[in-house]
Amino acid sequence: MNVQDYIVIDPTVLAGKPIIRGTRVSVEFVVQLLTQGWNETDLQQNYPGITHEHIAACRQYAAP
Repeated sequence: MNVQDYIVIDPTVLAGKPIIRGTRVSVEFVVQLLTQGWNETDLQQNYPGITHEHIAACRQYAAP
């Protein structure tokens, strides 16, 4: 997976935080929800534009 296909950094959006391409949803926000116990289905129901690939890219981007 090429994370750059799904995650972008735009200094004019959310103060330059990494976001899911085409949204204003930050990688940090997605990762926080996952650590709070949300699963992929929860994310997709609450944020319908987010796909499995977006979530996987967020996880990969945030991994050490």
